[in-house]
Amino acid sequence: MSSGQNRIAETLDTDYYAVIFTSIRTDDDRGYGQMADRMVRLTSQMPGFLGADSGGDSDGLGITVSYWKSEDAIECWKAHSQHQVAQAAGKTTWYTEYALRVATVERAYGKISELAEAADDQR
Repeated sequence: MSSGQNRIAETLDTDYYAVIFTSIRTDDDRGYGQMADRMVRLTSQMPGFLGADSGGDSDGLGITVSYWKSEDAIECWKAHSQHQVAQAAGKTTWYTEYALRVATVERAYGKISELAEAADDQR
């Protein structure tokens, strides 16, 4: 989910938020793929959205971490009407279990690509 590419999401150095969504999927897709693609497009247009990383395994366990500038930005995304439709379908159709956690990022470091470093220099 990192902008549709195999890249680690670019974020601020510190003082931003991570929303960690962990889920176990049901066996039936029932439109999940299309909705997930739509949510990625919508999320990337939301004010305060910094990026996301996502992965999963063949047993249906998935985790998506989205990064946000503020708690207000997170609340706006949570309240978005199309996101609420996806949330409702997730609860009734796509997930057997899920957990959502919100955390403040106090430290961030790692090895990033030259493109990400160039973006950091421009911020």
